[in-house]
Amino acid sequence: MAKGEHRMQLVGLDALAFEFFREFSRCEYCLKAVGYRQATRDAKPDWNALARQLESVFLAPTAPELVAAVTYFLENPPKKQIVEDGALGWEDRLPDYESQAELLLLLVSRVRNNLFHGGKFNGRWFEPERSEDLLAHGLAILAACTENDELMNEAYNQKAL
Repeated sequence: MAKGEHRMQLVGLDALAFEFFREFSRCEYCLKAVGYRQATRDAKPDWNALARQLESVFLAPTAPELVAAVTYFLENPPKKQIVEDGALGWEDRLPDYESQAELLLLLVSRVRNNLFHGGKFNGRWFEPERSEDLLAHGLAILAACTENDELMNEAYNQKAL
């Protein structure tokens, strides 16, 4: 580190949020690298294509941490931040989806969006216990993506590419 630079020590929820961002980004890279991309010139990941591949994994999870994550997300889905009557608020409405796997991946993306775009943090954590649950269970869902799709697993573990 250069003189005068300070490295922030991340702990607790801050460390969990960093881990979530890192894993979400890594999964998006893997999606694009192995061909789960939207059919556009822009390099955009196609989470729905992955959802179609992993439908059975998310419809009938067997690993205890994935069972807990799927149950939590279905029973306590993250809300979407909105502006209503000029004020910030939260909407309970689920996104449109075609399968349980697609819904879960859309909800994990919503966690990422709420976190990245400032919906959950403004110098302090809003609803820290709920944020912790969403991040931890979101990480379990992301792990299931890289563990249960062969192409994603190879890219994640740098065996291919």
